[in-house]
Amino acid sequence: MKVAVVGAGYLGRFHALKYAAMEDVELVAVVDVDEERAAKVAKETNSTPYVTYEEVIPSIDAASIVVPTTLHYQVAKELLGAGIHIMLEKPMTTTVEEAKELVELANEKGLVLQVGHLERYNPAIKTLLERVTHPVFIEAHRLSGFKGRATDVDVVLDLMIHDIDIVLALINSEIKEIRASGVPVLTPRIDIANVRVIFENGCTANLTASRISLKDLRRIRVFQPGCYLSADCTEKNNLIVTADKNISDPRLSIRPEFIKHQDTDILDLELRDFIRNVIEGKRPMVDGKAGMDALDLALRINRAIEEALANANIKDVWK
Repeated sequence: MKVAVVGAGYLGRFHALKYAAMEDVELVAVVDVDEERAAKVAKETNSTPYVTYEEVIPSIDAASIVVPTTLHYQVAKELLGAGIHIMLEKPMTTTVEEAKELVELANEKGLVLQVGHLERYNPAIKTLLERVTHPVFIEAHRLSGFKGRATDVDVVLDLMIHDIDIVLALINSEIKEIRASGVPVLTPRIDIANVRVIFENGCTANLTASRISLKDLRRIRVFQPGCYLSADCTEKNNLIVTADKNISDPRLSIRPEFIKHQDTDILDLELRDFIRNVIEGKRPMVDGKAGMDALDLALRINRAIEEALANANIKDVWK
């Protein structure tokens, strides 16, 4: 299968490296508006550099789109229109309307449109999704030191959207209420945010994301009757604590289970799954609809944050 990577920045380079190492893939193009950057990554992956993606359309079957979010819709629409399968990094677009159009276009043409919520390939999250049955309360923390990347979007669309996608995969219910707050600290966009999402079925999810933390943390905890489940995405482990209903003393009924997963390259797993989905014509685990739903909730959270800031009369130092 002939593949291109459109966008040769920090993450795009890793996409190119993964494809270049696959036996059933030929990485034929690395595309970037920065000619020098495209040439550097192409040389590293034994591929050919291009400055515009239009040049490579006739020669590829599939592509990873790893350009700034504001360009996702434009590039994906043109490639899907040309019959090319797409691996689209998150957030998939800037608006739900754009995302919906891409989903409909992919369905119309029978193409794979997969969205890059790679945390779904983390073994700790896979275990969580398999073991959770009736969540009542979910708490997630995704904290990162300031790296200066992805500042074209706020922390909700940059980091929290991973946990939004996981929560939506865990809870099959409409949203009843959103309470959110956030602050721009090091950039003009929201750098730290917290949201409490209450679902119609009674489940509540409390999510915190920060890109100005002094330490990295990616952890999600789920509470349900008779069981507590935790997933550490960084360490790739799970802690599952269940209660034995046959033992009356709660101190003796607790049964902890610790699962330490092997270290895995989740980006490699994600991209190999994309290629497999294209070859076998399978629906992706994170398809366009899932990406659109995560984007929709993320944008609703951002609107709630904007309202909270306006009500608090917070002065915007960036204006």
